[in-house]
Amino acid sequence: MKPESIYFFGTCLIDLIYPKAGVSAVQLLQREGVKVIYPQAQTCCGQPAWNSGYRNEARKVARAQIQLFPKNIPIVIPSGSCAGMMKTHYPELFKGEPDEADALKVANRVYELTEFLVDVLKVQLQDLGQAVEVAVHTSCSARREMGVADKIEQLLGQLSNVDVKEQAYKAECCGFGGTFAVKQPEISAAMVTDKTQHIRATGAAQLVSQDCGCLMNISGAFAYQAEHEGKSAPKAQHIAEFLWERTHG
Repeated sequence: MKPESIYFFGTCLIDLIYPKAGVSAVQLLQREGVKVIYPQAQTCCGQPAWNSGYRNEARKVARAQIQLFPKNIPIVIPSGSCAGMMKTHYPELFKGEPDEADALKVANRVYELTEFLVDVLKVQLQDLGQAVEVAVHTSCSARREMGVADKIEQLLGQLSNVDVKEQAYKAECCGFGGTFAVKQPEISAAMVTDKTQHIRATGAAQLVSQDCGCLMNISGAFAYQAEHEGKSAPKAQHIAEFLWERTHG
């Protein structure tokens, strides 16, 4: 049953680097007749501190987010990474804490955006764009924590002028991994180099993903390779922005 309203958790990277992705996600939801509630006090989900082993600090950040979603309505997040943190790791982070029940209530209402569009809203898309070949990168969190790796391609499959090209080693990490890219820069750089090679080999003009961290990492590598090695740089775009541009007329 389609909900009348939802909470929207925008994520740090959308707020700071990819605002059009957030706006497009809201527009897609509103077009389906859903009221979007955006709590203005939202900040980070707490994942950077969690991944670095700072559990108390992560809990402090997460606790502030939990208080922003009191209504029993879905929480939609345009990021498999942040959604995975809130849905999968909040229950562990707050286990035995006085507000464990509140954390569980939030976790149980979390949806990644493509999951929500496909499984809950059951959107039907009409492609109004020109023919294009795209490659897809599904983040590790979307694939392994949220289990929604197939949703982005289900949405793209509705677009008659979009041809999805599958790269080799599609399920492998791009090397970002949040704080991993900072702690292990050489390994991260090697991983993203492999990823860009496989994407470029498809011949696709564009890359789409539902995670801005992956997009930032891969597109940054593309830009560096274009400047220093003269290689092509496919356009990288969040799936929400890509869908909105092709279907809003």
